[in-house]
Amino acid sequence: MTKYLIAGLGNIGPEYKETRHNIGFKVVEELARRQGISFETGRLAFSCELRTRGKSLWLIKPTTFMNLSGKAIQHWLSQEKIPVENLLVITDDIALPFGSLRLKKQGSSGGHNGLKSIEEHLQSHQYHRLRFGVGSDFAKGRQVDYVLGNFSPDEQISLPLFIEKAADQTLSFALEGADQAMNKYNG
Repeated sequence: MTKYLIAGLGNIGPEYKETRHNIGFKVVEELARRQGISFETGRLAFSCELRTRGKSLWLIKPTTFMNLSGKAIQHWLSQEKIPVENLLVITDDIALPFGSLRLKKQGSSGGHNGLKSIEEHLQSHQYHRLRFGVGSDFAKGRQVDYVLGNFSPDEQISLPLFIEKAADQTLSFALEGADQAMNKYNG
């Protein structure tokens, strides 16, 4: 059975639950909901295993907070003996318009502290990431407040559809491969 690690990035705690920065948590929660499985407390992350079509997808929500996500991801890759090429990190991205999805095979952190932590712990930027656009409707110097803020009422209306699409793209990544998932869903 081929194994994958699907890491949804976010911050733990009720004050962060609905924030833009927690979109990675929302996507892996949607995948678990569809399968009727629940997250359990594990080492450095809440986790659950989704099995489908001969694939094992370990879904994690790191409990290390965003800026230390790499520690959790490194641990789970090692514990489950998952190769880094089967890692998909789901994160928010202010450089993309709200609801846009962009799966990439590699890239820089783009200033994202969660991705910086992953690069530091893995000593590589050669891993897949699904960037979920949250837009950039904030004044200069207010980026932190924006990503740690809740989605606007208008965004909340369409957010569930975009989360479903991101969950579909995540499954496509594991079941059909990165190239097919990029062709079908990026944009």
